[in-house]
Amino acid sequence: MSKGYMYILECSDGSFYTGSTKDIDKRMLEHEAGEGSNYTSKRLPVKLIYFEEFDETFTLQLSKKFSWACQFRRVLQRLIFRSNIEKDS
Repeated sequence: MSKGYMYILECSDGSFYTGSTKDIDKRMLEHEAGEGSNYTSKRLPVKLIYFEEFDETFTLQLSKKFSWACQFRRVLQRLIFRSNIEKDS
């Protein structure tokens, strides 16, 4: 069974990017060169904050779940920020 990696990057703007790959070292070089994804290329530099090795099928499923979790965190951060602005007004 082939192996794969699920990883999470922290972008320069504080947002997170999740992905999966068969070669974590190669993928990080691509991200750092601005060729990893459209999202990260606009938010350089990026920092690898988490990765884990899995069998490839599980990696893809887990990557999708982490992606939703990171998107949910951004939504919560915006709601908290807006709530604090309204309280200060």
